[in-house]
Amino acid sequence: MTHDIIECYIEKVYGYAIRRTYSSEEADELAQEILFTAVRELPKLKDKSKLEPWLWGIARNAAKSFRRSMGKQRAMYSYDSLEALTYEDEHFEGEEEILSSLREKIAMLSCIYRDIIVLYYYDGLSTKAISEKLNVPEGTVRWRLTEARKKLKKELTEMNETALRPVKIHLDIYGSGNYDGKTIPFPSAYINDALSQNILYYCYEQPKSVEDLAKLCGVPAFYIEERIDNLLKKDAVIEASKGRYQTDFIIWSDKYGIFCEENAEKELMPIMDKLLSAIKDIAKEAAKIPFYKAEKSEADLLYLYGAMAFSYASRNYNRLPYPEIKKKYDGNKWCYIGNMETGRHPRISVGTQHCANLGSRGGCSHTSYWINGVPGRQMMYDNYINVCEDILLRGKTDDGYSAANAIQEGYIKKKPDGSLFVTAPYFTKKQKEEFDAIAKKHFEPVMHEYCEAVDRFVSGYKKLFPKHLSDDAGRQCQHMFIGMYSVIVKYAQRVGTIELPSADSYCDVLIQFKES
Repeated sequence: MTHDIIECYIEKVYGYAIRRTYSSEEADELAQEILFTAVRELPKLKDKSKLEPWLWGIARNAAKSFRRSMGKQRAMYSYDSLEALTYEDEHFEGEEEILSSLREKIAMLSCIYRDIIVLYYYDGLSTKAISEKLNVPEGTVRWRLTEARKKLKKELTEMNETALRPVKIHLDIYGSGNYDGKTIPFPSAYINDALSQNILYYCYEQPKSVEDLAKLCGVPAFYIEERIDNLLKKDAVIEASKGRYQTDFIIWSDKYGIFCEENAEKELMPIMDKLLSAIKDIAKEAAKIPFYKAEKSEADLLYLYGAMAFSYASRNYNRLPYPEIKKKYDGNKWCYIGNMETGRHPRISVGTQHCANLGSRGGCSHTSYWINGVPGRQMMYDNYINVCEDILLRGKTDDGYSAANAIQEGYIKKKPDGSLFVTAPYFTKKQKEEFDAIAKKHFEPVMHEYCEAVDRFVSGYKKLFPKHLSDDAGRQCQHMFIGMYSVIVKYAQRVGTIELPSADSYCDVLIQFKES
């Protein structure tokens, strides 16, 4: 017998049930009664050639029983995993495939339906007995049994077998928290398995039920339920409505980049020349400040000047709101962020990592920027910042261990004469104040027009995000104020008004926030 032998009779059985009942609901119920009885009794059939007359004998008996018990409803129950049931020990060769297929389809149901199907058909309990066993009203048991039958009928006739086809999402966080990714894992590590990523992907745009997710991911429902429970505990999904779940953070995809390609430069073009002129004037004056330049060329430093200037402008002119990040399950304020972009449609962004280094013995912070054509690098942690500050202010450091690690990471280089060289530019507190005054002088005349351009872009951009992520979307839109700097850079590189950065250049800076 083939794998789908019982399924071949579904339409015939349903037609038989229609001729012996008075409504489509009754026909559904009788047809399912016949099919489940057939599957349950199949191991007892010794002569395979007698399958069809045997099946119609079951149908006749089921129809008689159905007529006698009309109005009487059935019941059900559930397992966490559907293992082989006891009566299957007697099955004959070839029928395990059929039984496995049915178990798989039942396993795809969520527990509220799966439990009742197993209790009713496999344990032979009445709806009343199931009601008492599950502590659920008998009316609820009857309704769930009816719904389960409908779902299984649809699955047996329409469901295509699927397998897990994992989508890969790069998961990270933004916000604050004491994580180093090694001894203290980032929270994203706890939701990073392949099945959880698939659930997050399928739940992103619209809420999904456990049954929806089981079919989309191609795994039994009890696996989905297990992962959903963890994702709820880790603040990664919400229950949007009863039994329907939705991802509770942004997952970047190409649609955001496509919108940026089509709209960002277009919004800035009327003031593009003014913005480029302001950036160049800022760079020209900033070059006269006697800050530590880490032997970088002025062409490379122009990118840093622009990033610092837009950071200043964002603090002083940005009128887009930045909703507060709420505390997560671990007491810290952060949000997950997902990424599954292909790279073919770059999203507008000036990536920024910042270590404020508050509470440390030192008085410097470190900021790293990622801009078109100029890579940033991992922000320094407090011990690296402190040894860099030691070297810049005193020419040496007593923390040899941290210095050795900073050298390995490229933040410090050892010269042939044995002296240590810090590879990031450094502004003293006074020099940074001087730079901000220059940024204000040249940006203030154009900021009104720039703010209006950003507002126009954001009004369309925020519509791309699922509605329940309005706060998260607001924070991402607020970042567009500085993010538009990458659009200006890309345009200027394309038309040749600024030089391309050196191959080994980084865009990062150390800034003193308190004097020693």
